[in-house]
Amino acid sequence: MLAAAFVTLATVLLALDRITKAWATRTLVLGDPHPLIGNVIRLTRVHNSGGAFGVLAGKPALFIAVSMVIAVAAVVAFVVLRGRRPFLRLALVFVFVGAVGNLIDRLTIGYVVDFFEVVGFPVFNVADSCVTVGAILLVLYALVGGGRPSTSPES
Repeated sequence: MLAAAFVTLATVLLALDRITKAWATRTLVLGDPHPLIGNVIRLTRVHNSGGAFGVLAGKPALFIAVSMVIAVAAVVAFVVLRGRRPFLRLALVFVFVGAVGNLIDRLTIGYVVDFFEVVGFPVFNVADSCVTVGAILLVLYALVGGGRPSTSPES
């Protein structure tokens, strides 16, 4: 039952990523900012051929390969953990969606469509947000000892 909820969450998040990127492509002019909250939060469509902060721009094969490896590793870990560690599995869902969302862009159009701009951060999208949430959840999981074996007598 829990697995179905995770699959539903992944489907909804991936659909949200695809829909918002399609909207941004149809609606926003490349590089033309539209303020949402003053100049602190804006909608600005950019095409990112690199990684976060535009690092290694123009190396699409690298990012395609990395995204594929991350997506496959997340699925394998998710399946291996079947029925256990729901918090960790939730983190893997977010990481998977982020990797696949941007992978689809890289494979179909050769770059990632980003459009959320917050002052002080690189322009990002829903898939980027999913990777960030997944990474935060993984760190929290590690910090609270989720990866350590139990020391109780029942284990």
